[in-house]
Amino acid sequence: MELDRLDRDIIAALVDDARATYAEVGHQVGLSASAVKRRVDRLRESGAITGFSARVAPQALGWTTEAYVELFCQGKTKPSDIALAVAKFPEVVGAATITGEADALLHIRATDVRHVERVIERIAAEAFVVRTKSAIVLSRLVDAPPGLVRNDSSRTG
Repeated sequence: MELDRLDRDIIAALVDDARATYAEVGHQVGLSASAVKRRVDRLRESGAITGFSARVAPQALGWTTEAYVELFCQGKTKPSDIALAVAKFPEVVGAATITGEADALLHIRATDVRHVERVIERIAAEAFVVRTKSAIVLSRLVDAPPGLVRNDSSRTG
C-alpha cells in the first residue's frame, strides 16, 4: 500500500490523538473534514489503519519495571513455537525473532524486579529454551508511538 504525504500526516495526527475530529485533523493537514473522513475510510479499508485504542501508562496499572530478554533456543525452534509459549505470559508485551546470536527478544513489563525475575524463570523453564540474557530498563529516552513523525528529516515521499 502506497501512502502519500497527506496520508502520513493524517496518520500522525491520529496517532497523536485518535479522538480528534475529522475537522481537527483536517485543520492540521489542510483538508476538509469530509476529505479526511474519505482518506481515513480508505486507510482503514486498506489495512494501513488497523484500529483505534487508548494508550495507558503502564505505571498507572502498577507495571513500573520493564526488561528486555534475549532467548537462546535449542536447534531449529520454530518462531511459532516461541510465540505460542510466550503468549501465555501477560508480562510479555512484545516478542520478535532477531538477527545475531539470540533467537528471539522479549519485552517484559512487571511490577518490580522480583516479578521480572519470576517471569524469566518461568520462560527459561520452557523445554526449548537453552538460556536467557536479560537487561532491565533504567529509564526510557524515547517513547514515541509508531507512526508519529517527530521531525521533517524522518519523512519520505
